[in-house]
Amino acid sequence: MTDKAEFKIRAARIDEQTPINEMILLSKAHWGYDEAFIEACRDDLFISIERIQSDEFRVLELSGRVVGTVEVTIEHHETHLQKLFVAADLIGSGAGRILFEWAVSRARKFNGAKIMLIESEPKAQAFYQHMGARLIGGAPSSVFPDRILPLLKFDL
Repeated sequence: MTDKAEFKIRAARIDEQTPINEMILLSKAHWGYDEAFIEACRDDLFISIERIQSDEFRVLELSGRVVGTVEVTIEHHETHLQKLFVAADLIGSGAGRILFEWAVSRARKFNGAKIMLIESEPKAQAFYQHMGARLIGGAPSSVFPDRILPLLKFDL
């Protein structure tokens, strides 16, 4: 297992857009989805330059390699955890916990934010519940309208 101290959360750089997007697609594919499914998700998962430059988007680095992403946004008094992805070869290493903890810390800095909502990859639901989030319902997928994603709530 990788030592937690070896990971570094930092702002992303514009020149990392391609490796970030490649890592995200490979992370999604880790869950056993076929190539057609991943291709259908490509646009929805894509991280733009504008997002990369956002104060609410971060990458996780290990030995000079981007191995994770996370983003936190706010609407009214709710924060939303988005784009939490870990490199496929590091799923289960503690990298997801590091990213989740950053997101919680960041969300708590938004004035008035009381909860963080998470539309989860179904196969990642257990991870979020292990982190303390509670299942509160479902949300339609933005890619496949007939697919319902777990909707979880984390109290800040």
